[in-house]
Order: sequence, then structure tokens, then C-alpha cells
Amino acid sequence: MTIEKAAGSLLRTRGGEAQGRVTFIELFFDLVFVFAVTQLSHGLAEHLTIMGAVRVALIFIAVWWIWISTSWVTNWLDPDRVPVRLMLLALMFAGLVLSISIPSAFESAALPFALVLVALEIGRSGFMLWALRKDRPRNRRNFQRIILWQMACALFWLAGALAGEEMQLPLWGVAVALTWAAPAAGFYVPGLGRSTTGDWDVDGHHMAERCSLFIIIALGESILVTGSAMSGHLAAGWLPFVTTFVGSVAMWWIYFDTGAERGSHRIASDVDPGRLARLAYTYLHLPIVAGIIVVAVGDELVLAHAHGEMTPTVAIVMIGGPALYILGTLLFKTTIAARPPLSHMVGLGLLIALSFLALRLDPLHLSAATTAVLLQVAIWEAISLRRGMAKPAGSSIL
Repeated sequence: MTIEKAAGSLLRTRGGEAQGRVTFIELFFDLVFVFAVTQLSHGLAEHLTIMGAVRVALIFIAVWWIWISTSWVTNWLDPDRVPVRLMLLALMFAGLVLSISIPSAFESAALPFALVLVALEIGRSGFMLWALRKDRPRNRRNFQRIILWQMACALFWLAGALAGEEMQLPLWGVAVALTWAAPAAGFYVPGLGRSTTGDWDVDGHHMAERCSLFIIIALGESILVTGSAMSGHLAAGWLPFVTTFVGSVAMWWIYFDTGAERGSHRIASDVDPGRLARLAYTYLHLPIVAGIIVVAVGDELVLAHAHGEMTPTVAIVMIGGPALYILGTLLFKTTIAARPPLSHMVGLGLLIALSFLALRLDPLHLSAATTAVLLQVAIWEAISLRRGMAKPAGSSIL
């Protein structure tokens, strides 16, 4: 069914062959985030401390929110319209500047980082309010609430950038917490009320495909890290390279074998796709991408020090990355399938058990063990799902 829209509208037409299509300009926009993910993984690799991890996590959430919020906007806007394309290109430039400032975001580039982030967020919502001036009053009111929340967050981003080193992290932490809480709170504003997921008119196929493409971006960054690190450590031999590459393949298989497609069908058929998109894609894809970034750091450590001494920090990175990834996909698949996959729960259990042995292994052998766990999850789920599809209706799947 096609939804009526005003003449000259910048919004997508719902219904028809083009519904849910991800456009080339959206893919072009995503290239900035290849660089951003690379900056984050390098930043974590260079600052393997608790404080370093907290800072990288905070910046990662901010970067993820920029990307996912833009994906929501292009779920409504038609990227084939020239004003929308110009908006995306402007956001792309701002995102590139933001990515450049990531390594020094808690040092000399704190104010540029905050200024660009605030301009990007408020500018995108301002454009959306202009685009909705003649269309969909419920969504227009939704963006009025959103921009007020973003202005409140902006105060903390700017205050943190100006307050100095001691207060920067707490103030930016408040900004991230407000950003994280806003969708769950329905962007509630006194006098303007609360948004409901029914107001959002989500195209489920588009949202699912956009998030799947971001997973590809993150996995691609992991492959780039592996190749770059291997080129600088050829003396380490090919076994570390093969192990890390197989781990990346297993992660791809875990998400894309059936999960991505099932998620697309599930959200497209849901009675409240906005609610499902908010939970499954806005929130639950964050640990999946975070896991890939941490795995990339672990891969770099293995390639650089395959037979080096195992330290608690290295062990946490090498086990924590796969654990985050499996946990994220477990939560995502539980949301779309209404039951947790046993393969993922067993995989998490094996990683927990492996943590008790980690300090007795060198990085190469621990990498091989975590890769074996990822492969076990991928193969188990693939076999069980195919057996399930082959069973007649009414039979149980063990």
C-alpha cells in the first residue's frame, strides 16, 4: 500500500518495487565509517587500559549513534532527491572531520570533536524538520522532541570539551547516557508529550539491510587490520594469519548465514516495526559491532606477538571480543526469533571456561581456541537450522 505524500515531498514512497532499497549515496556515506571504525580499533590497541577502553567505548557509542540515527533518517527520506543527497554529503564531510579528531578527542581535539558532533546531530534533525514541514505531522512532532533532546546533550558535549581533563569524561558520559536513553524514553518532553514507535513508519527491509551493511563494514575493517598487521610481521609465519582470518569468516557466518535475512523478514512483518527496529537494530547491534572492533585489536596483537607472553589485558581482549560478538548476536536473534539459540549460549559458556586457562596459553594458541569456539557456534547453528527447515511441520527441533 502506497502512503500519500505532499507534492514536492522529500520522503520515500512506501510501496512499489523501490521500497526498502538502499541507495548508492547511502553506501558512499558509509565509507566515512570505515575510517571511523579503523580509528577506534587503533585507539584501543594503543591504549589497552581500563581508562583507554572506557574512552574508546564512549566515542564508539557516539559514532554508532550518528550512523544509526542517519539510517533512521534515510529510512524516511528519499536519497535520490537532490536536497537529501546534499544533506548526506554534508554529513559525510562532517563525519570525516569527526573521525580525524577521534585519536585526540580527549586531548587537543576535544572541542572540534564536540562541535562537529553537535552540528552533525542538530543539523540532521533540523533538515528532517524542514523536510517534514508538509508531511506526516506525527513524525514532525517526533523530530521536535528529538532536536530538544539533542540540544540538551549538546550542552554536556560542549561543557565537557571546555571543562578540562578531569570533568571531560563525566560530562561526555552524561551526554552519551542521555543519547542512549532518549529513544527508550520516547523522547519525552514536557508539553510535547512522548513519541510512540507507531509514529515512526519504519521500512523494515531498509533498516535491516542498512545494519547488515554496517556489520560488513566492521568485518571489512577487521580484515584490513589482519592484512596490514600480517604484512608487517611476515616472520611470525602463516598460522596466526590463517587463524585470525578463519575467525573473521566464522563471525560473518554467524550473522549472515540466516540471522540477517530472518531479521529482515521479521521486522517487515511485525505489527510494530518501529519498536522492533529500536530494540534489535538501534540497541542490540551495538555490542555486535563493538565485538568486531575488539576482535580486530586481538588479531593485531596475535599477529604481532604470536608466541609472546600472555598478560591479563591481552587475554581479556582476545576472549572479550568474541564474547561480545556472540552475546550481541544472541540477543539480536532472541529478539527476532523469540527464543535464544542454544549454539550461542554454549559458545559463551566455552569462552567463560576458556578464560580460566587463558594465562597458560600464548596468544596464538588462545586465538586458535577462540576461533574454534566461533566455528563451533557457526557450524552448530547452520546444521540445526537446516535440519529444522527439513523437518515436517509440528516436529521439534533439538
